[in-house]
Amino acid sequence: MKQLFFLIWAVLFWSSNLSASAQQNPVGIFDGQSSSGPAVRPGTATYKAVNQTYELSSSGTTVGGTQDGFHFLWKRIKGDFIVYGRGQLIGKGTNSGRKMGWMARSSLSADAAQVSAVVQGDGATLLQVRKTAGATSEENATSVKNADIIQLERRGTTFTVRVARFGEPFQTRDITELDLGEELYVGLFVCAPNRNVTEKAQFEDVRISVPVSLTEQPNRMNLGSRLELLDVATGKRDVIHTETYSIQAPNWTSDNKSLIYNGRGLIQAFDFATKQVRTVNTGDVKNNNNDHVISFDGKQIGLSSGVTALGGSIIYTVPVEGGTPKQITPKGPSYLHGWSPDGKHLVFCGSRDKEFDVYKVPADGGPEVRLTDAQGLDDGPEYTPDGKWIYFNSNRTGTMQIWRMKPDGSGQEAVTDGEFHDWFAHISPDGKWIVFLSFLKDEVKPGEHPPYKHVYLRLMPMSGGKPKVIAYIYGGQGTINTPSWSPDSKRVAFVSNTDASVLNPVEVK
Repeated sequence: MKQLFFLIWAVLFWSSNLSASAQQNPVGIFDGQSSSGPAVRPGTATYKAVNQTYELSSSGTTVGGTQDGFHFLWKRIKGDFIVYGRGQLIGKGTNSGRKMGWMARSSLSADAAQVSAVVQGDGATLLQVRKTAGATSEENATSVKNADIIQLERRGTTFTVRVARFGEPFQTRDITELDLGEELYVGLFVCAPNRNVTEKAQFEDVRISVPVSLTEQPNRMNLGSRLELLDVATGKRDVIHTETYSIQAPNWTSDNKSLIYNGRGLIQAFDFATKQVRTVNTGDVKNNNNDHVISFDGKQIGLSSGVTALGGSIIYTVPVEGGTPKQITPKGPSYLHGWSPDGKHLVFCGSRDKEFDVYKVPADGGPEVRLTDAQGLDDGPEYTPDGKWIYFNSNRTGTMQIWRMKPDGSGQEAVTDGEFHDWFAHISPDGKWIVFLSFLKDEVKPGEHPPYKHVYLRLMPMSGGKPKVIAYIYGGQGTINTPSWSPDSKRVAFVSNTDASVLNPVEVK
């Protein structure tokens, strides 16, 4: 009898330690937290709303082998997902095997099937997978050391780990044909391989996104949107507004009071002080796309709006506070991207005779002047603040690259080297920096800039040099089509995307 009692007690003790201290109370954007594994003491997970950071602690054992010991901050997610964050282990620690990162698992049991994006205390960064419950974990290491940018994605039965040190492109590892079930526990974790030592990890810029369905019609923009501000020096990101529908291409007003963007064919303004959105009056022009520009003096908005009877997108100007639009181009497609610093000219991408080139036109209307004639697509023209150059993107070499030319079209030269497909160069108001959007070559063709892809925002000095990644985004078309710098040249605004089901008021700062 005594032996039976001991056996029952042992089983209960073991079971309790497989998913100890499970809590359903929300923490930030997550549903709950738990500590799992034998010999693991209950850990903690906290959220600091003031700087939107998560801190996790754990002690007891490790993630790996046939069962895991760790603290887990999780959300239940059905189907596909992309989870992203910037994380670091806190302090030097006492064991090189301590770990942190993202994890997706079939249950909270210590031996559950799981996939993890892992950063270890010794700097090793890897994909770790347990294919079935109770199986021994397998590892696939990257060459990245001490990664702080960590992303885990699920697409059907394919799981992909993307890791980088901030400023560098991702390295990826994936595993295919892995069925962990429709609904998973997905979240952040930390573990310490010593019961007597507590290890901690901190995460910021945490995003949970649900990507567009693989069966969705291409280029249909129907996901929700996060309007974000990015500190270009540090890479810190803040979500300031969300919408359940597609908003695109934020312009930062010169008075530093609002952002202007398009959504559902209208021009909208987000007020920084009130955090309210208003519709800018554009009269009967209500089919506006994501090619709109604010004049350097801040008094006017240039719009691009679809008019089927005139061949497509037509350029208009309107007072920044709203009013009756004035038509500038007589025919389309004409996609506006730049305003000269003196306010006298607009530059745009126009399709004439089935060839897309950069054109210049008087801001009050008049004859247009063709500035490029290379075969291929020339797009996204924008003046530098001193008026000496027009930057644009061109795929004339077979790769979309950033180019520049003088305002009369002479002196055309490439600025980027073709490592990615680069679009939409935006020059900082102080004339020192260029930020642009980079697509991955294995996802898009050189003449395409579709929505809902893995893209980078990259930064480079105006004087030249190697570009640096400053944001890792699920977005593309509409993310940063137009000039988005803050007046002080310290931040840029952009849009990232997700299915609206995972948008959360907690993530808005």
